[in-house]
Amino acid sequence: MELSVREFRAMNNSFRRFLQRRFEFPRFKGMGLTGKGKRILEIGCGSGYGALLLRELEPAWYAGIDIMPEQIDLAIRREVPGCSFMTMDAADLSYFADGSVDTVVVFGILHHIPEWRKVLKESWRVLDKGGSLFLEEPDGRLISVWDMVFKWGHPVRGFTLAELEKEIIRAGFVIKKKKRLLGFGTYAAVKE
Repeated sequence: MELSVREFRAMNNSFRRFLQRRFEFPRFKGMGLTGKGKRILEIGCGSGYGALLLRELEPAWYAGIDIMPEQIDLAIRREVPGCSFMTMDAADLSYFADGSVDTVVVFGILHHIPEWRKVLKESWRVLDKGGSLFLEEPDGRLISVWDMVFKWGHPVRGFTLAELEKEIIRAGFVIKKKKRLLGFGTYAAVKE
């Protein structure tokens, strides 16, 4: 699902980048995110700011995908060395072969995808054995509050963090670490 105009603006501002750099990215690293020599796929790369952060980990390669061409245009304009960006539906990662990725990163966009369960299954498929999924998501109840306050208009019913955890496991992952704070869940899961 594409972002509404209001949420597009909210996700492409300095406060959002501050949260990503100071809270989300360090939390992923604290849960074991490494990148030296790894193949990283970011789902919902948006304007490419996550690519700048993930490049600090010195991956072998980085690919960022997003359903919105407007976001991909912004990401390409960032000119992040060694990064490629593609307009793609995360529920269909057929562009990527089975086991072709070491790490999948999701900075809180799964709730935008109507077929979010398929995204988890596709992430498992493209990950190599021992590959990791780093995922951060707000609880669906928190999204409902945001929609009332900010009028972002999420058409997809949000899922609870408990539902998300069940689906991560159902997709084949083993959750190695999880943290919940202020309505957000952060997960490090592995394809064993």
